[in-house]
Amino acid sequence: MPTPICLHNMPLARDNPAPADSPDGLSQWYGRVRARTLELCAPLAPEDTVVQSMPEASPTKWHLAHTSWFFERFVLGRGAAGAAPLHPEWHFLFNSYYQSAGPMHARDARGLLTRPTFEEVCAYRARIDEAVLERLAQDIPETLAAALRLGLHHEQQHQELMLTDLKHLFACNPLQPVYTTGHGTPGRSVAPLRFLPGRTGIVESGYGGTHFAYDNELPRHRELLHPHAIAHRPVSNGEYAEFIRAGGYRTALLWMSEGWACVQREGWTRPLYWAEDLTSAFTLGGVRALDPNAPVCHVSYFEADAFARWAGARLALEAEWEMLAEPLDPTDGQFADDGLFEPQADPHPQQEGPRQLFGDVWEWTGSPYVGYPGFKPLPGALGEYNGKFMCGQWVLRGGSCATPRGHVRASYRNFFYPRDRWQFSGIRLARDLP
Repeated sequence: MPTPICLHNMPLARDNPAPADSPDGLSQWYGRVRARTLELCAPLAPEDTVVQSMPEASPTKWHLAHTSWFFERFVLGRGAAGAAPLHPEWHFLFNSYYQSAGPMHARDARGLLTRPTFEEVCAYRARIDEAVLERLAQDIPETLAAALRLGLHHEQQHQELMLTDLKHLFACNPLQPVYTTGHGTPGRSVAPLRFLPGRTGIVESGYGGTHFAYDNELPRHRELLHPHAIAHRPVSNGEYAEFIRAGGYRTALLWMSEGWACVQREGWTRPLYWAEDLTSAFTLGGVRALDPNAPVCHVSYFEADAFARWAGARLALEAEWEMLAEPLDPTDGQFADDGLFEPQADPHPQQEGPRQLFGDVWEWTGSPYVGYPGFKPLPGALGEYNGKFMCGQWVLRGGSCATPRGHVRASYRNFFYPRDRWQFSGIRLARDLP
């Protein structure tokens, strides 16, 4: 496979250290995250990085430029003594949605940006890295360190988006390109689905630690949970195939009205990337046999909700999910670091307790994406990061096989529109108890 020319030298810490407040710790963490982004580009040719397969996706080249623009704008350019931008005319091209930072190129036209070239974007990225590391060699105020931490978590989000967007792009190519040769271990059995009683009464939800969290995870607040139970594992491909064969996509009563309209308009009959005969699916490793025991993925909220209704269940509320996940290690799961980029069957299906809450697939919840009581966005342009999207979207929890290990936690809130399914999104069932 071709190796892109932008793999410039960057310190890479393989021990995955926790983010630190000291300049040395931030420098090491910055080097690791930025190098990982370029590692994900290694299987690509420059041509792969330019094309946009749909309005919701972005070209890899744009991801590389935008994440660098973020550090230039919100770290290097911060304050009265901020550095001037390297290419002022690029500010318009690589601003994503920060209206208070200025106008921006149309999202659905990012694939038309043949210039700047891939080589020029990589050179820009290298110069931003040099400037940031030089800045970190000095004493920095906490406001700058906070912006840098946000930028690194932001880049990890874009690492996942690069993979999901590439998968959609490659699936549109009749040649069905292969991104990775990594392969999981099919053939593991799946334990029968069982439901675990959840916490009830008044609970505290939201981030309560002392490290980084996004503003949408705050503040810590109280919620009332009624008696319920949550499935010990995600829904499998085999179980979802039963839903399809039982006429799930032909039974209007199972669907939300808007979801049924999507089914009719888009001609949905199965999850995204599945073959019509339900035996194989397109993956970042090419077309592969569908493992019936692996978690189903690339389903929309509408599909997850319809399946739950067909199964005599519902989707968990996000606070219910969070209480189940809170005692667990959020790094214990199959993440992008494992290099498979496809959900895997549980390696220990007979173990007790909840399984695969972290990694493998993002799990749709039954909760709309809204602010917690007392929510306050960050000040200034960074306040546009999360808060202004709290309308018409639904919360997902847990991370996926494309998420960097260590990026998510029990309180982490992802969000997408209910029709979206190009992300690694899956299903975990819940039920009300008397």
